[in-house]
Amino acid sequence: MKLTFLGATGTVTGSKYLLEQEGKKILIDCGLFQGLKALRLRNWEKLPVNPATIDAVLLTHAHIDHSGYIPLLVKHGFQGKIYCSAATSDLCSILLPDSGYLQEADAERANRYGYSKHHPALPLYTQKDAEQSLKQLQVVKFGKRYSLFDELSFSLSRSGHILGASFVQVSNATTSILFSGDLGRPDDPVMKPPAKMQHADYLVLESTYGNRLHKGSNPLDEIGAVIRDTVARGGSVVIPSFAVGRAQSMLYYIYQLKKSKAIPDIPVFLDSPMAINATNILSQHRSDHRLTDKLCEEVCHSAKYIHTPEESKSLDHDGKPVIIISASGMATGGRILHHLKFFIGDARNTILFTGYQAAATRGERIIRGETEIKIHGQMWPVLAQVKVLHNISAHADYGEILTWLGNFQDAPCKTFITHGEPEAALALKATIEAKLAWNTVVPEYLQTVML
Repeated sequence: MKLTFLGATGTVTGSKYLLEQEGKKILIDCGLFQGLKALRLRNWEKLPVNPATIDAVLLTHAHIDHSGYIPLLVKHGFQGKIYCSAATSDLCSILLPDSGYLQEADAERANRYGYSKHHPALPLYTQKDAEQSLKQLQVVKFGKRYSLFDELSFSLSRSGHILGASFVQVSNATTSILFSGDLGRPDDPVMKPPAKMQHADYLVLESTYGNRLHKGSNPLDEIGAVIRDTVARGGSVVIPSFAVGRAQSMLYYIYQLKKSKAIPDIPVFLDSPMAINATNILSQHRSDHRLTDKLCEEVCHSAKYIHTPEESKSLDHDGKPVIIISASGMATGGRILHHLKFFIGDARNTILFTGYQAAATRGERIIRGETEIKIHGQMWPVLAQVKVLHNISAHADYGEILTWLGNFQDAPCKTFITHGEPEAALALKATIEAKLAWNTVVPEYLQTVML
């Protein structure tokens, strides 16, 4: 087998790995690049492999940095099947059309207000492109081995990151390679823990938090303190949130805080059609998470769902303290931008970030302390309190990664460390070599290796 790294090298986005054997080409993950402009421009460049020559796609999970390039792949000629878990398929049916819609909306807005350097500004792909690509999704079950081509086969195992998230293992007669996708956490209150994998000849391992340990404090205590302090100032809490995974976790925590009367009983709004649909999917895939039927129903109904743009706009003019959860999690697009424009200039309010912020995203610049932030072509002063929660991440930290690696009965021949900023990937490499004495490599963009 031959492996080429088409993404997630030197960055946490753009996951794409090309696996080749005897003329067959399989793409593991098919994500968009996000963050730095130089990375985002890769989305517009010609893919290093002709999409029409790819035979299949294996998807670890539905997040856009792992699935968001699929519509473009199909648009440019890919005709094969996209294999994934049932929940991943359901989530992609929400995420991908929404991604196309947002890109169309961003292009339309840029043309209307003239803040794009391109005339006219065009979307990377459209909602229709995304909907067309969904026809090629093929659902497979966890724990079952499926034949691909000739000697190649694959299987999915739960990775615990979000609903449907999977480890993907591909094997031929002599060699196996395991792709971690995004590795979840063992003690997440909503998601089930990652499966304990015991063998792989080669491992492709994410390193988002490869140089960090999550805080040991209780997230309920931190979230509760932020909400109480903000309400005491007469302000509102605005939470940029990933629509899939993080939004549902935040609903769970806020539900628990309200139930125990640890925070004031102020209105909670989930303002993201995509997050609303994903929350409903939580109820449809009970085997993917820890919540009981009753608790799942109570959590899902703990906020008022905002569907229309008109309802969304009205939230900004209520005048009373509220909690608004809205996408996107890195503040790169979506309805959260409109709320930020309204709330970020008032010192009474708090902008609460709850997840990883990729380099140069709007979210990363805000938490880095920039005093002005550009939204929709205009600069807005950052006067609101900015808080960051590091202990509710859906990604394992380096301690949890090491614990998971400890389940392997023998060391892989080689472990490729990807999906991390350079310092995080290098730190995890050093830690694994020191603690486990494994052979590790941090690959470069477009690097090819023989397995």
